[in-house]
Amino acid sequence: MFRRRAVKFKVSGAPWVVAVEHFAGLAPPRGRFGKHVFNAILVCFWLATCFVMASWVSATELQSLEIVSQSGVHVFSVELAATDEERERGLMFRKELADGHGMLFDFETDRNVAMWMKNTLIPLDMIFIRSDGRISNIAENTEPMSTRVIPSRGAVRAVLEVAGGTAKRLGIMVGDRVAHPMFGGS
Repeated sequence: MFRRRAVKFKVSGAPWVVAVEHFAGLAPPRGRFGKHVFNAILVCFWLATCFVMASWVSATELQSLEIVSQSGVHVFSVELAATDEERERGLMFRKELADGHGMLFDFETDRNVAMWMKNTLIPLDMIFIRSDGRISNIAENTEPMSTRVIPSRGAVRAVLEVAGGTAKRLGIMVGDRVAHPMFGGS
């Protein structure tokens, strides 16, 4: 059923012998032909991994978004979460979010939405935006890892998540205008 091979290596200068068991057919290939097949499999695996990573990177392309408030124009680089999977994952498991960066959740039409902070490691400000580009609600410094529901308090087209404390620091308020192609290019 299996064959044994002894592999020698040194640990801190002392020789050790370790028996490594390989099930039939899973041992490293031998001979010239086996080596080429094994290398071809590795190349295919590497190409598949690159393809998956490239599709993930393209999904996280940054777009420019501006918020016009009484204190000035504030520019953000945002990732767009437009699919159910992207909206579901959001900013989960991120350990940091740089100033001036965020994620824009596109819900395609105005509707009441509810957000939460499950598996989100950092506090966020959630800025709820109507389809006309006006901010309708802001949930500031939301609690990390919380499953508490954060409602939009009215129909919104999108939600912008930025680092916690950003809205207060920049003077962003309900009624301010958001400029992004999603809101008619305004």
